[in-house]
Amino acid sequence: MTQEPVEATERATRSWVIDTRPLRVVAYRRMWIGNGASFFGFQFTSVAVPVEMYDITKSSAWVGLLGVAGLVPLLIFGLWGGAAADVVDRRKLLLAASALTWLSTLGFLAQAVLRVHSPVVLLVLMAVQSAGFAVSSPARQAIIPRIVPLGLVPAANTLGYTTTTAGGVLGPLAAGLIFGAYSADSGVVLAYAVDALLFTVTFWATWRLPPIPPVEHVEGEEKPTAGLRGIATGLRFLATQPVLLLSFAVDIVAMVLAMPRALFPEIAEDRFGGGSAVGWLFAAIALGSVVGGLTSGWISKVRRQGMALVIAVVGWGVAVGFAGFARHLWLMVLLLAVGGAADLVSAVYRQSILQTFAPDRLRGRLQGVFTVVVAGGPRLGDLRSGATAELTGPTAAWAGGGFAAAGVAIALALAFPALLRYRPPADEKPTR
Repeated sequence: MTQEPVEATERATRSWVIDTRPLRVVAYRRMWIGNGASFFGFQFTSVAVPVEMYDITKSSAWVGLLGVAGLVPLLIFGLWGGAAADVVDRRKLLLAASALTWLSTLGFLAQAVLRVHSPVVLLVLMAVQSAGFAVSSPARQAIIPRIVPLGLVPAANTLGYTTTTAGGVLGPLAAGLIFGAYSADSGVVLAYAVDALLFTVTFWATWRLPPIPPVEHVEGEEKPTAGLRGIATGLRFLATQPVLLLSFAVDIVAMVLAMPRALFPEIAEDRFGGGSAVGWLFAAIALGSVVGGLTSGWISKVRRQGMALVIAVVGWGVAVGFAGFARHLWLMVLLLAVGGAADLVSAVYRQSILQTFAPDRLRGRLQGVFTVVVAGGPRLGDLRSGATAELTGPTAAWAGGGFAAAGVAIALALAFPALLRYRPPADEKPTR
């Protein structure tokens, strides 16, 4: 074989295989390892809580209320956590918030061991866990543009999403095996214990990060604060940026209308006989995201990032819509996986647009808003799908929401074309 065909093959491979260049940055590599391990453990809890709630109440509406319990602290602490990330060392803030999340996991474990069997206790612990996540997430995401070049931010986000979604595949599948082998009471104890153990990796990774202090205050600009004034400054900036507003809007549409996870326990039991089927359903979206991530070398090369984001959201909605009609587990998993691949693409572009569009002095606050939108949307989706299922049945609640999300996303993009026209700025070095 001549040299030219070999080089052409290598170039073609690089254009599709996931870009691993950010892993050369030691600080990012540590974050990547810690986040991957902890997210794998978190999936055990994310399956165990709705399974335990459904086992106690036999109601998808109660499962949907878990979304409400997580949403309220998310709205409050997400905005505050984002503002705090602009005025304090982001590493220290991430350590404190991670400790709160870990304590909530220990609370889930304790109530399961004691067999409290209280839906109210589950709602309270979900709220505490959500508060910890709401503070840690803006700090974690605002750190990335400080430790990798801006041109590698999409690649860094793709690596992060792919790794965490790999945990999102393996975690639910492992949890499904647990619930297939043990009773609900014993299964949730083991699931919470795995999460509590693996979360310690996050503390190690965060502890080894370098200090990430706020950037120096620029003369003539408003000094950032962690109070209401600081939050308001970030919101005022956001209000003047139609690209960011539209990227948030299409994500809210996708998650509120098309997220079907509150229906997974009911569908798994009624259509597929329960057992490990619930693990496959919780893993399916993440499985598609992993496949999408491993073939994502092209993501950093796309210049029309706004258009790609809209197309991905529409693909997510259509795939979820068809999945709602599936009567075979393999088909439902396949369609959800297709949706998961589309969701990875939209997630990478949403995060990358925000991280490269926002100045560092506002990045934490805007990440706070982003956290509220990205994490709050699925929780509202849980409420919508659970409540709708009580009125129309799970099939209509699931499929109807998926197709509605695709239609609304198209309408928004055509009515407000700023997002469709968006292209990223030129590459820069990270701001220290």
